[in-house]
Amino acid sequence: MAPVVTARARVAEPYRAPELALVQPSRRAREDSLDGYRDWSSAELSPPSSQGSRDLRLSSVRTYSEGVQPGRALFLGGLFPLRMARASEAEHRLFEHLFEDYNEIIRPVTNVSNPVIIQFEVSMSQLVKVDEVNQIMETNLWLKQIWNDYKLKWNPSDYGGVEFMRVPAEKIWKPDIVLYNNAVGDFQVDDKTKALLKYTGEVTWIPPAIFKSSCKIDVTYFPFDYQNCTMKFGSWSYDKAKIDLVLIGSSMNLKDYWESGEWAIIKAPGYKHDIKYNCCEEIYTDITYSLYIRRLPLFYTINLIIPCLLISFLTVLVFYLPSDCGEKVTLCISVLLSLTVFLLVITETIPSTSLVIPLIGEYLLFTMIFVTLSIVITVFVLNVHYRTPTTHTMPTWVKTVFLDLLPRVMFMTRPAGGQGHTANPRALNGTELSNLNCFSHVESKGCKEGYPCQEGTCSYCHHRRVKISNFSANLTRSSSSESVDAVLSLSALSPEIKEAIQSVKYIAENMKAQNEAKEIQDDWKYVAMVIDRIFLWVFILVCILGTAGLFLQPLMVRGDL
Repeated sequence: MAPVVTARARVAEPYRAPELALVQPSRRAREDSLDGYRDWSSAELSPPSSQGSRDLRLSSVRTYSEGVQPGRALFLGGLFPLRMARASEAEHRLFEHLFEDYNEIIRPVTNVSNPVIIQFEVSMSQLVKVDEVNQIMETNLWLKQIWNDYKLKWNPSDYGGVEFMRVPAEKIWKPDIVLYNNAVGDFQVDDKTKALLKYTGEVTWIPPAIFKSSCKIDVTYFPFDYQNCTMKFGSWSYDKAKIDLVLIGSSMNLKDYWESGEWAIIKAPGYKHDIKYNCCEEIYTDITYSLYIRRLPLFYTINLIIPCLLISFLTVLVFYLPSDCGEKVTLCISVLLSLTVFLLVITETIPSTSLVIPLIGEYLLFTMIFVTLSIVITVFVLNVHYRTPTTHTMPTWVKTVFLDLLPRVMFMTRPAGGQGHTANPRALNGTELSNLNCFSHVESKGCKEGYPCQEGTCSYCHHRRVKISNFSANLTRSSSSESVDAVLSLSALSPEIKEAIQSVKYIAENMKAQNEAKEIQDDWKYVAMVIDRIFLWVFILVCILGTAGLFLQPLMVRGDL
């Protein structure tokens, strides 16, 4: 069975690692392999003095490889990591040399009065989330920090040409750079990542971290809002005399930024500040990044704004619906209920804050008032529409304004037959009126047989010469107007017929009164129609101007950024 080789054995005996990793061949094969190993390693490890020696070494290796046995070939496969083992051995010696007497607590300066110059840069990897309710911005950042540690210098020629080395960050001194306005979690980044050491003593440490920073969120123009979130980095325990921060570049590095689906970064300039706090006498240095971000409004436009616009225009259509259909109030209530359900659904989407009213909240409130007013006006219009002469008398100014003036302004044309306040109903002609009033004329004038009548239009006197025997024949020919006149003239002799004629006269007068009442009702209906048309245009203008006025406000704020 092959011996088990531990990691410690491989580090302590790097040259034996390939040998111990092989399965033990026969004794003769093992001796041949060792002889070949000595010849090959001596040829490989000898310094290349000239081209001839290099050719000789290659030829010896080629000759050996041609005559090598299968066991030797297996052994040679483990010799290729030899140079890697040499490099690992050099890095091991370098690591032991650098950290033999190293203290990660002491600042790496030759003179205690000199500050450590820290070159600092923040790279934005991802804008995770912006919590408007809790006023927190969550980001994924890479903090690039570069400084010089004189205790971590070496000569590459003494360590196999090694110029760079990566060591655990917990082994070296690091500046305690923290996020001042951190809201949740640890203020300092995790040091589980490695730092890159250069032979000149330059240390580069780029730890990734997820920060939840405090940010004052202004949702006045939500969902077309712009936010300015600041991130303040600085040393917590070292003042400017101990650590001095130098900003790399003029803004946050966005080369590796992963685009967010909700926010777009406009710019992220960085500034250096030297501040003296009330707690201490020293001056502390910090680097502050101002992150200007803009919300992408497509989601809210599709799911919030467009449905509200449609509901608003449904409210406008209420005033175009005829009052006689009886569905005006039903439509208003349906629109109001749909808006209420819509508000309940989107409550969690709108930022819940009492500091300001979001723009979308203002628009929803505007739409709610819009629908409520439409219901009130619709009730008033229906009240006007169903007025009658027995309950209301139309004032003269109403006739002048709503029947003459406003229809012309609103380009409304009323049919000629419907202008009841100017057109008269169909009146009875002269013969019909004479027939209905004939008997009263007889009683008042005393027109009798044998005496000439003083009224030439009296049908009674005109038809006195008609014989009673012709009454039946004339009655059958109902189309003749003279037969009707004859009946009327002869009815003076019959009280029953006279009573019937009085009833007909009453019916005619009643029909005339009904026609006049219907004309007044038509006038009230037309007034209601004019009011509907007025509020139709008023609500259209208010809807368009209100919507444009609300959603054009963010365009004015964009110029301030």
